[in-house]
Amino acid sequence: MGFHTYDPSRADNLEDPTRYQYLSVDELLALFDPQGTVADLGSGTGFYTDHVAPYAETVHAVDVQDEMHEYYREKGAPDNVEFVVAEIADLPFADDQLDGAFSTMTYHEFASDEALGELARVLRPDALLGIADWTRNGEGGEGPPTDERYALQDAMDALTDAGFTVEHASERRETFVLRARR
Repeated sequence: MGFHTYDPSRADNLEDPTRYQYLSVDELLALFDPQGTVADLGSGTGFYTDHVAPYAETVHAVDVQDEMHEYYREKGAPDNVEFVVAEIADLPFADDQLDGAFSTMTYHEFASDEALGELARVLRPDALLGIADWTRNGEGGEGPPTDERYALQDAMDALTDAGFTVEHASERRETFVLRARR
């Protein structure tokens, strides 16, 4: 799959509350333990970051596009959110620095052996990774085209190959969610 990013000129669309039909805040929080220092992988405008921030000491909002961070700054970010411009395959964190990480509808944008290996490097042993993304088995009415998506089993296999243990996985109509432990 080719690397691509979300068009920053459409950033307002990422603030649409109808996104909760695909992933509720409670479901996101149940996927990983947002305590200590965590990272939002592909944070965009901070739509879900805002909901995680009250539970964590620090949330690193990681995005490859500084334009998304600019939007988030203008919107107003919680005080414990730190902005990081980086690709997931090249994170500026020390080994075992993060207590957890999550990705909401961005796994398909960064999934690679290099990126998953980098996540395994920066997450401390026993840390949780929560992922919600569009499934290849969906109808494709929302989100990216189905040929740009991953099937749940493919994501599970890739994470297992990177040294994670998948503890929970569920595929739904258009999305999948999974929780993996380093």
